[in-house]
Amino acid sequence: MSDDQEHPSSAIMLDPVKDRRWTPEEVSVFLGVPVPTLYQWRHKGIGPKSRRVGRHLRYKPDDVRAWFEDQA
Repeated sequence: MSDDQEHPSSAIMLDPVKDRRWTPEEVSVFLGVPVPTLYQWRHKGIGPKSRRVGRHLRYKPDDVRAWFEDQA
């Protein structure tokens, strides 16, 4: 028997909706700024945290919200 079958609670369960990452276009709409501004902020290190997934840029919604709240 494999570890996952012996200890089902040890398996990582991802919720595709809750754990979904935002695209730059979605962050742009949320923040009300143009997509190129997000890329400039990333280059300058002043925008919300983002990560590359292959060649695609993605944002954790909680990171974007936290960054937004810190700007006030």
